[in-house]
Amino acid sequence: MLEGWVYALAALGALLAGISKGGFGGSLGFASSAILAVVVEPGVALALMLPVLMAIDVAAVRAFWGRWDAPSAQAILLGALPGLALGALLFHVVSSDGIRVLIGLLAVGFPLFRLALARGWIGPRAGGFDRRKGWIAGTGVGFTSFVAHAGGPPFAMFMLGQGGIDKTRYHATSVIVFWVVNALKAGIYTWMGLFTWSLLGASATLIPVALLGAWIGMRAHKAIPDRVFFAVAYTALVLTGLKLLWDGLT
Repeated sequence: MLEGWVYALAALGALLAGISKGGFGGSLGFASSAILAVVVEPGVALALMLPVLMAIDVAAVRAFWGRWDAPSAQAILLGALPGLALGALLFHVVSSDGIRVLIGLLAVGFPLFRLALARGWIGPRAGGFDRRKGWIAGTGVGFTSFVAHAGGPPFAMFMLGQGGIDKTRYHATSVIVFWVVNALKAGIYTWMGLFTWSLLGASATLIPVALLGAWIGMRAHKAIPDRVFFAVAYTALVLTGLKLLWDGLT
């Protein structure tokens, strides 16, 4: 089982993931594994949080069933397969510190990506559906999701680049894509031996915390401005990423 203070960090990460998914778009779901990777092996952090993230998405899958953009989902999922394979290969050839550096880069880069997107410094040009771009984006989704539960940026760039995708179809496509990707990851994690019975038991105890976070997120959605929530969360994420980079490089 996890030590008390490590479990406390895991609970904090699960709560943050739930709040993000419950009321603020779910983009910070991967922060939980980044926080944990500071104090435990990256493989342990990823495996511990995966069942928690999947549990949070169960209700969303039911709520948005059949409302996704099928061509986009199919293209992304097809591309995700080699991305997942590449992520699994990376775990076999790169050290734990190397994985920490990669997670740290994603943790620092993600807030910068969101800032650049919001300010209009970068932005996909609306060009309609392109299956090949979906495959490329899917490869990025599979890879970054496997190594850090952070597949959001490549997904967003592809979906926003199509134009004409309303927020419901966007969110529903996100829900089904990451539900399937996470299910595939669970199978690969099992094959790689990342799951243990004690770890799964700890994950099970974190699920109620994450669901509580989702409830808080739904309630806080109207009370707390998005910019305040993300300013605090992104600051914490950047600091976590810098710590991971420092630990991995030194």
